[in-house]
Amino acid sequence: MKADHTTVIDSLGDICPVPMIKFQKIEDTLSKESQIMIITDHSCGAENIINYCKLRHYKTRVVEPISGVWEIYITR
Repeated sequence: MKADHTTVIDSLGDICPVPMIKFQKIEDTLSKESQIMIITDHSCGAENIINYCKLRHYKTRVVEPISGVWEIYITR
């Protein structure tokens, strides 16, 4: 199912745990019709978010459009 609405979190330049904190602040807005995209250039932040989403049974798709920058797409 494709999400109708995407919320973008820009975490470029943010170090742990800031990307996770930004995600958790809006996590409750995630529905089956929406997705959250987190952009980060901090590998630890990306890994923490991906692992957290696995524990919460969220679907994730990770794209590395340029080396060292990750776009993490999260859906329910």
